Amino acid sequence: MRGNLLGMLLLLKYCICYNVFNFGGDIKNFVVGNKTLYVVTDYRLHQMRHDLFMDKIKDFHGTQPNPITLLVPFVANSTFITCGTSNGGYCEVLDLSDITNSLYWEAKSSVPQQNEKSVAFIVDTSPNDSPKGAYLLVGNKEHQNYRYSIVILWSTLHSQPGSIFSTTGEDVEFIDGFQIISRKLSYLFLNANSESGWRAYVLKPNINNAKGKTDIIKDLKGSRLECCSDKARPVLLASALISSDKAVLWTGVFSAQNDSDPENTALAVYNISNVDGKFKDFCISSDATCKEIKKEPIQPIAVVFMYKSMSSVTAVREGSWIVLFMGTKDGQLIKLVLDERFSPGCPTVLYRSDVDQEVFPRLHLDPVDSKYIYIALKNQIRRVPVVQCAKYSSLRDCRDTLDPFCGWCTNMHRCSTQNECSNSSWVSFPEHSLQKQLLSFQVAKKSSGEITLYLTLSLESTRNPAFSCAFTTGGVNLCYRSDPSAVFPNCSCSFSDDRLSTGGLEVLATVIIKDQEITETLMLKNCSRITDISPNASYTQCVQCVTAGCHWSSSSKRCDWTHGPEAQLDVQVVRKDVYCELKEPTILFIEPNKVSFHGRNSVLLKGSNLEHVTKIRIQGDLDCISKESPVFDRSSDSLRFHIPPSGTKGTAKVCAVTEDGRCHGNSTITYSSQPSCTGIQPKVTWKSGERKIHVQGTNMEFVESIVHSSNEELKTQYNTTTRDLWFHTHPNDGSGPTNLTLKVGNSTLYCADLIYHPDPVFTKITPIQLSDHLQVTIKMNAEKLNLSLNEIKVIGLKDEQKYECVLKEIESSNIICDIKGDLKTVESVTIKVGNFCKTLEITQNHLLYLYILAALILLIILGSVVGVVFHRRSQKQMNQRMNNELEKLEMDIRRDIRQGFVDLQTEKSDLIENVGAIPFLDYKHFASRIFFPEAGPQASKDMIKDIGQDSVQTLMDKKCQAFATLIRNKQFLTCFVHALEEHKDFNIKDKCTVASLLTLALHGDLIYLTEIMEDLLQSLMDQSSNTNPKLMLRRTESIVEKLLTNWMSICLYGFLRESVGQPLFLLVSALTQQISKGPVDSVTEKALYTLNEDWLLCQAQDFEAVKLKVLFAVGTDGEVSEVLEVNALTCDTIHQVKEKILHTFQRKFGFQYTQNIRDIEIEYEKAGSFIMLQEVDDTSEVRGHVTKLNTLKHYQVTDGACIKVLTKRFHAPLRSQSSVKDDKNFCIKYFHLDPDIDRDQSKHPEKKEVKFKEVYLTKLLSTKVAVHSFVETLFRSIWGLPNNRAPLAVKYFFDFLDAQADRKKISDPDVLHIWKTNSLPLRFWVNILKNPDFVFSDMEKTPHLDSCLSVIAQAFMDSFSLAEQNLGKYSPTNKLLYAKDIPQYKQEVKAYYKIVKDQPLISHQEFKLFLQEESRKHENEFNESAALRELYKYMLRYFNEISQKLEQTDAPSGLKEDMHNVKELFDNMKRSPWS
Repeated sequence: MRGNLLGMLLLLKYCICYNVFNFGGDIKNFVVGNKTLYVVTDYRLHQMRHDLFMDKIKDFHGTQPNPITLLVPFVANSTFITCGTSNGGYCEVLDLSDITNSLYWEAKSSVPQQNEKSVAFIVDTSPNDSPKGAYLLVGNKEHQNYRYSIVILWSTLHSQPGSIFSTTGEDVEFIDGFQIISRKLSYLFLNANSESGWRAYVLKPNINNAKGKTDIIKDLKGSRLECCSDKARPVLLASALISSDKAVLWTGVFSAQNDSDPENTALAVYNISNVDGKFKDFCISSDATCKEIKKEPIQPIAVVFMYKSMSSVTAVREGSWIVLFMGTKDGQLIKLVLDERFSPGCPTVLYRSDVDQEVFPRLHLDPVDSKYIYIALKNQIRRVPVVQCAKYSSLRDCRDTLDPFCGWCTNMHRCSTQNECSNSSWVSFPEHSLQKQLLSFQVAKKSSGEITLYLTLSLESTRNPAFSCAFTTGGVNLCYRSDPSAVFPNCSCSFSDDRLSTGGLEVLATVIIKDQEITETLMLKNCSRITDISPNASYTQCVQCVTAGCHWSSSSKRCDWTHGPEAQLDVQVVRKDVYCELKEPTILFIEPNKVSFHGRNSVLLKGSNLEHVTKIRIQGDLDCISKESPVFDRSSDSLRFHIPPSGTKGTAKVCAVTEDGRCHGNSTITYSSQPSCTGIQPKVTWKSGERKIHVQGTNMEFVESIVHSSNEELKTQYNTTTRDLWFHTHPNDGSGPTNLTLKVGNSTLYCADLIYHPDPVFTKITPIQLSDHLQVTIKMNAEKLNLSLNEIKVIGLKDEQKYECVLKEIESSNIICDIKGDLKTVESVTIKVGNFCKTLEITQNHLLYLYILAALILLIILGSVVGVVFHRRSQKQMNQRMNNELEKLEMDIRRDIRQGFVDLQTEKSDLIENVGAIPFLDYKHFASRIFFPEAGPQASKDMIKDIGQDSVQTLMDKKCQAFATLIRNKQFLTCFVHALEEHKDFNIKDKCTVASLLTLALHGDLIYLTEIMEDLLQSLMDQSSNTNPKLMLRRTESIVEKLLTNWMSICLYGFLRESVGQPLFLLVSALTQQISKGPVDSVTEKALYTLNEDWLLCQAQDFEAVKLKVLFAVGTDGEVSEVLEVNALTCDTIHQVKEKILHTFQRKFGFQYTQNIRDIEIEYEKAGSFIMLQEVDDTSEVRGHVTKLNTLKHYQVTDGACIKVLTKRFHAPLRSQSSVKDDKNFCIKYFHLDPDIDRDQSKHPEKKEVKFKEVYLTKLLSTKVAVHSFVETLFRSIWGLPNNRAPLAVKYFFDFLDAQADRKKISDPDVLHIWKTNSLPLRFWVNILKNPDFVFSDMEKTPHLDSCLSVIAQAFMDSFSLAEQNLGKYSPTNKLLYAKDIPQYKQEVKAYYKIVKDQPLISHQEFKLFLQEESRKHENEFNESAALRELYKYMLRYFNEISQKLEQTDAPSGLKEDMHNVKELFDNMKRSPWS
């Protein structure tokens, strides 16, 4: 069931489009079984139908990527064998039809390692008794405990001797292996490294005469494989068996290991029937009798194809044809047809990837439909059609493909495969021939003068199709009526030699096959009169003879009539026998010889004897038809031509064609990628033009020119050393942006927009004579142009002599340049910017302006002096008053600083160390506050069950049961989440709510919730928007991020209570006590002792600590309790005194006082009578419109005073005073310690008491020192390791993040550190540190306490930061406070992360048991039905969007029906009168 759900999820998670499937990780291996495809990625094994529909998924054991190294379908036994490296190595037998069903598992240390080339296949020693005689043959590198150094046989059944996977028995890499069942032959192919380098070998185990496993590999025959005759290619890359009834034919891809060589790899065909050598390196290590038998290396029958980067091959036989399929490293799948003589046809590209991705070394044909082949590219599987007959619309086109799979079906009137064409003639090109020419003809002449034209079509048919021929000349029938009827595929035409004139006879031949008409124009000549007087007469005469259908005699060098229908000679073959007297052209080099696939214009070819060259022929490696280009600017040693575009990348051969049709020379050019423009610099120019613009990008050497939007071409220049391309702009009368495109060949590619601005404006020049030069300042307006020094040229003119002005700098609106020498001034200056030129003359009026300016300055100075004289008299009086105030201020500051120093050195840290029982919240209330932090008590009331109900399992109604079942379908739930998140009105609050509702609804199945979270996290990581991995999980912007917070809270609740709860409670308690030790403003809540500068009280008045003897009235007759000593301050308000009394009561007795603070009053005993203490009364101090709250000092309460607590319970007449804090204008009407609230002082600032916050910053340090030990204890309890082991959830999730980093190929350790920090400290612990009320009951978190906890939380997060802190005197105090501690904390954090990483992996089974136990412990504590009903509201709101998402992912129709059924059930509930 789990595999089915995962399979359906992957239909959404990955993109399956037609015959393509994209996986989440890279493909490591894939094999084909019985109608099934099996694919291994980094973390999963996938079982797919042949049409790439995902069927089953099996997760790997362990968290390391790609643990599976062997993958073998055992079809005869209906099992599937996998071996991997997890847990020290293992092998497992799976059900072939259901990989999630494990049949057997065994630890196996000798499995091949990751990234190690190995091979494994089934060897059946007794096919008639299969599978009892079947073993798994494994080719593997030498291992210490191997008895056999190269080849191992493992058992596959319990019935065989030993257990399943039991074994019997130089540096190598295994490439391939297979068994030919019908012949009981097995072969193994490998590369071995020796002193002479790498060599390829074929090994043949002894199967026919073997009596057991040992015999199979004891007599291990072998031969060396060599390739090729043109150059050594010693390394085997891939191989394939070629089906054959006689010899054992095999083909392999061999490499010269030179990536720059355009023919680095070669595909060769071998006959490996006689492998009878023996190599001592491949003998059993214990066999001393093994002797080496040297044989000659096996040479290829034929080398059929060469290419720069083949990587894989497979073969199939179609009749007498061999069809090869090759994959390449640049992402191409190539098809090649061989005839029975192993002569290759023209290669065809079946698939070409957009980017250079290597095709996986294995290719597999579709086991159900052989017209398709599977290829793997990185993380993608493609099902590529190998037969594409349907795209050809005529018989000629169908035949010209020379594809043995394709032929023309006459009844269906289309090109098809033979299987598709039943009860009809199937016309194809003939077997044993790859002749490209469709029609051939010969002419014969009888002694009577009658000429017969014989026409033959290179076709064959399964039946005799309707067939006819017609020959006309000038629209008139040419043939005698007595000619025999045409018989497919031949026909003839007889006519008199009178019709054949000296110039020849043009004949139109029309051939009709059923409804297909083929026409060809034939040029007939008198064979005996074909002569030529050119310098190369023999050659040209031969060509004319053969093309006219005549017979050429190589011995007599004469042309004559044929003697009836015969095979037409190939012109290319005949040319070899003809002597040429011309001087052959040679090619020295081509410049440039590397172009983009768009081609290149006007390429230079240098050589010799080029005067007779008429065109250039270009033949690409993968092109069937060569391209030809005319030449121009031709001389004897050079010419120019255009390189045409190419549909493929790679090399192409170039030769020069002369007038006689021959092609000379053998040079190459390389087609590469097109240029990619990333921008221009600068991006603006002036309208007069001639600004130098640099073009940025790659492959710029292929650019021929820049094309302006007005179709004007701009010449470019390219520096081959710096790879810099530039051009100069042309004048443009317009303004604004204009498009620039790159001209590459005859194509144009968009580059960037160039903006034209008006020419710069120069308005004024100012010369200034200095000691050794004349400085010239030019006023300009050219802000948008960003001019540089090298773009401006300035020339000064004096007495008709020019002086260069050397530019020094360009300011915002000035140009400054220097003219060397004794020149005092210049008459004019000429400024040249590109094509723009401006001349400015110096006028004599500037001296007058200087005189006027000097006079104005003098007047201003005189006026200022007069003003100062009159002002000084009144200023003396004001200074005296100011001095007095400053002296007083200085005395106050000195006193405050000294007092702060004294307090810092003398304060005692007498905070509590133990608080007894800690009031933890139970789990369900803790969880509800984490899940719904903003919902308040209502969320707890709705989503959790009351006491007494949590032990009762309530049944959900039918609609909730249906919806619960629906969300447990992974495909639906993932569609649900993505559909909601893609909607623009689905905000962050909704995302958090949905995540928490899902957590509650699935709390009973935490295993499923964990799987959903992992899949959504992988999907989030794979989104294209997440281009910066360091920002992952930083904020809660998706459902899965809130889901992760909830998941961490669930899994770490036990660790929180056992290890972190007590240190956190002690810290909060100590912080509260420290704040209470000093004055706290009751209105602003600022305090003298704090950790946050924003909450520091700077206006604290003088105060004293007092001990109050508190009595509680316990009856109506004046009875009182024992005395309770309460610490207070004389500056405390009455409300603050009440709070301290109640807090002291709870701390001493362990429980709260029975009455609320608003239901008690306090009295002060003075002189034998009691005075009621009130927050505000008639004696309160009033300043303007605000009233000061009463304090103990106001009532003159002294140390040791007696305070009585009264309650309404025992004093019924007592009417408690409502607290002034209940007044909505409390902060406006009242003040306590901070006199800034006195609004009247704003009118008289001179009366305001000045205080500097910086004086009191030592109080921050005092508070930090007081609680520091609590902070450190808390931090180390969080990143501590109880029993030297991290919590299971932390280890599991950190390993998950490590695995994802490997999957994403992220090697930067900082990224992983940030991911872990964002997942655990930032997402969970900071939330706990800042909200202790989520963990403990009856804890009031005041805004002041919250601000102090924020400072501690910031220090906590700084400990996890990788950035170095550069702090100074202007840095925030919350950063400075813990600056010395953070480096030590950082070291501890890094050690913590390393220890967690180094701990042993947690098995999936162990973690599943942990999750099941967590679900069980909190069973029935949450109202799952309420969560489902709230969740359904979101499904209803986005019903259409979810439906569309299901359709986009090809969800099963049953899933959509289930969603509609749930909606109908909820709708019926609304209509029901009982709902």
